[in-house]
Amino acid sequence: MTPTITAFESSPDRGQGLARDMRVRWALEETGQLYDVRLVSFKAMKEPAHRALHPFRQIPTYEEGELVLFESGAIVLHVAQRHAGLLPDDANARARAVMWMFAALSTMEPPILELQTAKFAEGDKPWSAQRLPLIKERIRHRLGELSTRLGDTDWLDGAFSAGDLMMVHTLQRLKPSGLLDGYPNLAAYVARAEARPAYRRAFAAQLAVFTGAHPAG
Repeated sequence: MTPTITAFESSPDRGQGLARDMRVRWALEETGQLYDVRLVSFKAMKEPAHRALHPFRQIPTYEEGELVLFESGAIVLHVAQRHAGLLPDDANARARAVMWMFAALSTMEPPILELQTAKFAEGDKPWSAQRLPLIKERIRHRLGELSTRLGDTDWLDGAFSAGDLMMVHTLQRLKPSGLLDGYPNLAAYVARAEARPAYRRAFAAQLAVFTGAHPAG
């Protein structure tokens, strides 16, 4: 059965690949799975039909038969567990890949999202100028630790996995800030992932929602 995911009808990031349906699209592309997309407006996200799928009125959601999921990390994990390509066969390596998924969401992403909130939602507050440097320093601390762990390897733990997928998509949010530029191995890590054919297909599909152009292939 072909799953259906939801995505923004009008992408807030103007097609930069940052909306969280990108993670799910990428996972499905990496595992070679067909999928359908149902676009939803901000108005529709507040209505009962969508709230029945996602109680917090966000995207993406994932529907496959009687199964309905929300939260991009949970959906990517489901896809990775059901289809080969994103989790290693070895049990220990598999557990570590899941560990890196949680690290992306629980350790790396919170301060990065805090930076976006401080800049765009709270930028007019009188205390914003004092708060931003503190947030950036917390991000640099995490980036330094991640950079040290990655070293000169291509991926976090052997072959590319769902852990890398989630980590890269999290790090991409730092591009406008320039913070990633101070860690060349992390910048190269992100670029390496973005060069993957599955990523490029997913990005083209999400970009097409904004541009109205049909992706090639």
